[in-house]
Amino acid sequence: MNLIEKLEPAILILAIILGLILSNIEVLSNNTGNLINLFLCIMLYGIFLEVPLKNLKKSFKNIKFSSTSIIINFIWTPLFGYFLGNLFLNGNIDIFIGFFMLILTPCTDWYLVFTKMAKGDMNLSLSILPINLVLQIILLPVYLIIFFSSHNTLNYTNLAYSLIIVIVIPFLLAQITKLILNDRLNKKVTDFFSNYQIIFLALAVFAIFNSQGKLLFENLNSILSIFIPLIAFFITNMIIDLLLSEQINFTYEEYASLTMTTLARNSPLALAIAINSFPNHELIAIALVIGPLIELPVLYIVSRFVLWIKKSGLFFTCRINI
Repeated sequence: MNLIEKLEPAILILAIILGLILSNIEVLSNNTGNLINLFLCIMLYGIFLEVPLKNLKKSFKNIKFSSTSIIINFIWTPLFGYFLGNLFLNGNIDIFIGFFMLILTPCTDWYLVFTKMAKGDMNLSLSILPINLVLQIILLPVYLIIFFSSHNTLNYTNLAYSLIIVIVIPFLLAQITKLILNDRLNKKVTDFFSNYQIIFLALAVFAIFNSQGKLLFENLNSILSIFIPLIAFFITNMIIDLLLSEQINFTYEEYASLTMTTLARNSPLALAIAINSFPNHELIAIALVIGPLIELPVLYIVSRFVLWIKKSGLFFTCRINI
């Protein structure tokens, strides 16, 4: 884990604080909102550069792991997330949608850092990355329509526009870049965006909080309400990962990889879609930004817990008993 990766939570917190402090400067706050899409699209362009879509077939080589991960991420999690949202957030539909979008999108970047910390199977975690990215892009709009079309919040035109602007265009540009550049230059460009991805996200976060500082303070209690269902999601899925890994007879490395890929969420992608799909519903975007401030410390704690499972021998003892 390099220095920038270690400082990711601090960088995001600093971006939020600076955005709020400077939100009183009208010249700045009136214009930063226009830059949100730019920073998010640059960041997603970098993500698409990193994702090896040519290795998509590898996602299915370990059928047991892939199918378990897909079922948890794209069947169980949406249903459980909607249940948690109804239970804790039903009074604020915008926070509800932000929470739902956050947990529905498996991470495509920093989960690898925590997988490595937990001594999981890095090759296995890398192999599942392309299918996680493809499925979340396809299924996020579908689940939003299924669960939220009746709330008169979701506009199909805006949703289609957002997918084109923040998904299709950055994706196509990334593929064109890969085709045009030779391997050496392509690696340099990819490494640059990989190393500084958090900076573009932080700039987008700064712009969000700078342009919506007043809205945040007016709805602080509603925004903080996302903590309880998010913690409930992490704890429940962590337990499910352990129990399923024991029942399916996973190795420790498979268990660690499964835990990280089903807990880590890809808020940047959800954030980019939310900004364009739900105009005039800024609380959705704010809820998505708050998520990583909870998620990153939780993932660090979980990585320590998973290692403790290995060192204590409890995991292997349970597996043998089965």
